[in-house]
Amino acid sequence: MTAAENVCYTLINVPMDSEPPSEISLKNDLEKGDVKSKTEALKKVIIMILNGEKLPGLLMTIIRFVLPLQDHTIKKLLLVFWEIVPKTTPDGRLLHEMILVCDAYRKDLQHPNEFIRGSTLRFLCKLKEAELLEPLMPAIRACLEHRHSYVRRNAVLAIYTIYRNFEHLIPDAPELIHDFLVNEKDASCKRNAFMMLIHADQDRALDYLSTCIDQVQTFGDILQLVIVELIYKAAAQCYIDLIIKESDNNVKLIVLDRLIELKEHPAHERVLQDLVMDILRVLSTPDLEVRKKTLQLALDLVSSRNVEELVIVLKKEVIKTNNVSEHEDTDKYRQLLVRTLHSCSVRFPDMAANVIPVLMEFLSDNNEAAAADVLEFVREAIQRFDNLRMLIVEKMLEVFHAIKSVKIYRGALWILGEYCSTKEDIQSVMTEVRRSLGEIPIVESEIKKEAGELKPEEEMTVGPVQKLVTEMGTYATQSALSSSRPTKKEDERPPLRGFLLDGDFFVAASLATTLTKIALRYVALVQEKKKQNSFVAEAMLLMATILHLGKSSLPKKPITDDDVDRISLCLKVLSECSPLMNDIFNKECRQSLSHMLSAKLEEEKLSQKKESEKRNVTVQPDDPISFMQLTAKNEMNCKEDQFQLSLLAAMGNTQRKEAADPLASKLNKVTQLTGFSDPVYAEAYVHVNQYDIVLDVLVVNQTSDTLQNCTLELATLGDLKLVEKPSPLTLAPHDFANIKANVKVASTENGIIFGNIVYDVSGAASDRNCVVLSDIHIDIMDYIQPATCTDAEFRQMWAEFEWENKVTVNTNIVDLNDYLQHILKSTNMKCLTPEKALSGYCGFMAANLYARSIFGEDALANVSIEKPIQQGPEAPVTGHIRIRAKSQGMALSLGDKINLSQKKTSV
Repeated sequence: MTAAENVCYTLINVPMDSEPPSEISLKNDLEKGDVKSKTEALKKVIIMILNGEKLPGLLMTIIRFVLPLQDHTIKKLLLVFWEIVPKTTPDGRLLHEMILVCDAYRKDLQHPNEFIRGSTLRFLCKLKEAELLEPLMPAIRACLEHRHSYVRRNAVLAIYTIYRNFEHLIPDAPELIHDFLVNEKDASCKRNAFMMLIHADQDRALDYLSTCIDQVQTFGDILQLVIVELIYKAAAQCYIDLIIKESDNNVKLIVLDRLIELKEHPAHERVLQDLVMDILRVLSTPDLEVRKKTLQLALDLVSSRNVEELVIVLKKEVIKTNNVSEHEDTDKYRQLLVRTLHSCSVRFPDMAANVIPVLMEFLSDNNEAAAADVLEFVREAIQRFDNLRMLIVEKMLEVFHAIKSVKIYRGALWILGEYCSTKEDIQSVMTEVRRSLGEIPIVESEIKKEAGELKPEEEMTVGPVQKLVTEMGTYATQSALSSSRPTKKEDERPPLRGFLLDGDFFVAASLATTLTKIALRYVALVQEKKKQNSFVAEAMLLMATILHLGKSSLPKKPITDDDVDRISLCLKVLSECSPLMNDIFNKECRQSLSHMLSAKLEEEKLSQKKESEKRNVTVQPDDPISFMQLTAKNEMNCKEDQFQLSLLAAMGNTQRKEAADPLASKLNKVTQLTGFSDPVYAEAYVHVNQYDIVLDVLVVNQTSDTLQNCTLELATLGDLKLVEKPSPLTLAPHDFANIKANVKVASTENGIIFGNIVYDVSGAASDRNCVVLSDIHIDIMDYIQPATCTDAEFRQMWAEFEWENKVTVNTNIVDLNDYLQHILKSTNMKCLTPEKALSGYCGFMAANLYARSIFGEDALANVSIEKPIQQGPEAPVTGHIRIRAKSQGMALSLGDKINLSQKKTSV
């Protein structure tokens, strides 16, 4: 590793027009020059080292002639020099000369000048060699008691950095800093000490804060800001502990949503980034939806500082899933882990080398979906990271024979054929193919095997003859024939041979392409004609034997014409070996993959850009600052109370941008339950709060009588459940009261709440009176959120989901794209079809839509619409929307929502 690649915290602008000085002239200036000459020479040495030059001959010169000088400028330059200079030998041992440097800095830590002490302590924060720091620890501790605050606050920073990197050098650091904080008076020193306790020992920080909580308003602003950070961190920590300890999955999901909302705020995101490892503790929850949200949150928060720890935890989780008995959720969880590791490796390429060997073990997994995700990751990694190609090819050859799924086998063949570039790797691929194909020619060997199992030479015993009655009523004779050799043909077959005999010849077409690629590459690498011809002939023999097998009656299904054409084409290419075909097979294929990955990356960047634009701070630097105390009363209504908003966010009552006026938004949700002429008037404000519904019912006594035992009786239709019955109350004449009722929601479907109000009239002898309430319809849109999934997942769910609801398009919207946008807005669904595929105008449109409910239920829709041009330009859109869901209620409710909304005019 060059000096330029070492960790460095100081960057210096270098003018490139001057000639670099020679080592001899620099040595002369450093030895014999005056202070000014030595300063200039030292600057030049620093610049040369930053540019990658190694100047080992100057190290002892600087120690002898420059290090003892007391000039402040030289001492500052020396701090930069010791920061960037290599301090170890190539085998990692500390240079002997550094002992002299260490002694010099021990003296600087005891220097009477506070600037030299403080700057030396700042420099020690950047050292990564424990052997250099160990002798300096007593002097660093002593600096905590220095008279000047500049020295003390830098001593705290040095102790914090050393404790974080080398805890064994100062194990009692939190206790030491806590005692220092209690007795310290300077605000900047207290701020640094408190900051260290927040990150090193949060309990001690909270203990200190509890002792001085009444005096916080008297603290300086820099200390108050750090205290606010601790409060945010403690709140986030409480959320995480609540998720882990709470058994109810709904509570876990609600609290996770709170953490996700916290992440959206830039100031809070920084706090959560330090808690990524704590957030990962939530993965111990068996619920898949909780795990999915946790992994997504961790992935959004991960940074280069903690990605290594994240990858270690995820690798352990992946290995755990391999030991668990096969279960549907285990397979899906493994897929989630693989995708998260994939995303980590793409964002942080240094992690890919650690992740790939572990994940490639799962290519032989029985769960095809998880293996397919691994294969997709490997394909992207081998294309993006040139330095990992050898490792991936080697690992792929190791697991190749154990692959059980034909789809994964095809993908693995393609990767091996595309990226095997050495003669040895190409030979290894051919060996593995021969091993996986078994004895050739296949037809002859299979016929011999079938005949060989019935040879009289083998030791066979015939059991007693049994007379059996057939379905036709006739007798049949059967003898029990047993052989000494087990006849497990299906289990003994090599993988590729088994796929072919099962009639899957698409893999044979993939194999032919792979053999053609490696044969053409082998011809280019090897100069000997005999070896070239031998390898090409072997590849052609394998293709010919597969064609022969396909035309025979041995496979369960015959070979298709498409596969015959593909294999025949490959045979023709190998027989001619033209340069054009060589370019197509060995260059164009890889370019196509590169274009596809680039397009995918662009799409991801575009979506990330849209997300970041949403989160961008809209306040510009030159915007005026509004002080609430100085704001006129008529301006108050347009300002937001930040404290109130924070409190609402913590309680989960974040206001949606439904209307400019929050009161107008609230009034929109008021439902009238009885008529104005009824003895009891009632209206309800319906507040949907994710997993439950709060009904705030206003009850007004419109009579002159006292109503006793006035009770609100509610019942639900659908997957709704009344938590507790409201208590009865007494209403005076013309009095009113508010009754609250909680309804728990368990799944996504349109629900209805109905009921009545019963009461007794004071002094009346008649039976109880009853007022029937109007029904309250719960809108499904409060539970559906846009989501994304891959095309493969969409197709799989489309095939699995049994409930389908076909809705006929009946609208007055005349533009196809306008209609699609209107449906997306009405249903909260996300369009999975890329914008490029929908752009342009051709008279018809097909798009796939997807959404998930907050309960983890999936909803799919396929929009197939057209514009009947023959009816004129103003003709409305026609077509169908097919909705599929796992539950009947979801499919029907979405269909009802589309039927109601599509008749509205487009805006």
